[in-house]
Amino acid sequence: MRTRRSLSTTASAITVALLTAVVLTASTLTAAATGGTTATFRHYVALGDSYTSGPLIPLPRLDPVGCVRSTSNYPALLAHRLRVHSYTDVSCGGADTGDMTSPQDVFLGPNPPQFNALRPHTDLVTIGIGGNDYGVFGSLVDTCPQLRSGDPTGAPCREHFTEDGVDTILARIADTQDNVTEVLRGIHERAPRARVLLIGYPRIAPEVGYCPKVLPFAEGDYAWLNEVEKALNGALEKAAAADGATTYVDTFGPSLGHDACQPRGTAWVNGQHRKLLAAAEYHPYFTGMRGVAEVTYAHLR
Repeated sequence: MRTRRSLSTTASAITVALLTAVVLTASTLTAAATGGTTATFRHYVALGDSYTSGPLIPLPRLDPVGCVRSTSNYPALLAHRLRVHSYTDVSCGGADTGDMTSPQDVFLGPNPPQFNALRPHTDLVTIGIGGNDYGVFGSLVDTCPQLRSGDPTGAPCREHFTEDGVDTILARIADTQDNVTEVLRGIHERAPRARVLLIGYPRIAPEVGYCPKVLPFAEGDYAWLNEVEKALNGALEKAAAADGATTYVDTFGPSLGHDACQPRGTAWVNGQHRKLLAAAEYHPYFTGMRGVAEVTYAHLR
C-alpha cells in the first residue's frame, strides 16, 4: 500500500539497511520456509503493492530500490516452499491496479508494467492489489491520526469521510472491485495456463481493544477501520468470484490475534512507527509475510 510520507524516505533508509541486513537473510529465509513439496510449478510470477513487496524487511532488492521489494516477502517464501523452477517478483510499493499495464514512477525507477513479467508458460500467479486505488489506504493513515486528539473516544475519521450520509471510503472501494476484475482478466489473457491467486489484506486493527501508541486512531475509528478492511477484502473476493478462474486467499480471518496491537513477534502488521530492518509504518513484518505465505501455501496444497 501507499503512504505519502513513506515511499521516498523509505528508499533512502533501505540503503543503510542493506549493509547491515545481509547476514540475516539466509538463516531467516531457511527457517521460515522449512518443509517443501515436489515442484509442480515451473514459472511463478508475483504481482502487487507494498503488502506484497515488504518494505524494510531484510534483505531489500535494488531492482529498483524504490519498490522497497524484500527478498523475504511472502512470494519469496512461497517460491522457496514450492521449489518452483523459476520465479519473478515484480511487486512494488505504492502500486495500484493501473500499474499492472503502465510503468510506475519510483525512486531510481521506473518499475516497468508488472504485466511485463507474465508469459504464456507462466503457471502460477499471485497478486495483492487494490488498497491504493483511489488513495484509500493513504487517506486513512494520513488523516485519521490527525483527528484523534479532537475526539479520542469518537469516530472523527469516519465522520470526516462521510458526506451527505455517504461513506466516501466505502464508495471508492466499490469501484476498486471493477478495477481488480479487469486486472484478473488481463492476467488470464497473458498467462492462460496460470493458476491465479488473489491475496487479501491482513487485519491492522484488533477486533476489540485499543493501542493508541501503536495505532493512533480514535477509539470509534478502530471498528470503522475493520469495516473498511472487510469491505476491501470483500471487493477482492467478489472480483475473484466474478472472474471465475481466480482463487481468493483470505488473510484477514487467519490474522485474527495478529493485529498491530499485538506484541512484536505475534503481530503481522506494524503500527505507526517505522522500524528499520523490520517494517515500514502500517506495513507487514516478516511474521506477517510468513503467515500469508503459509495461508497461501495451504490453498495450493
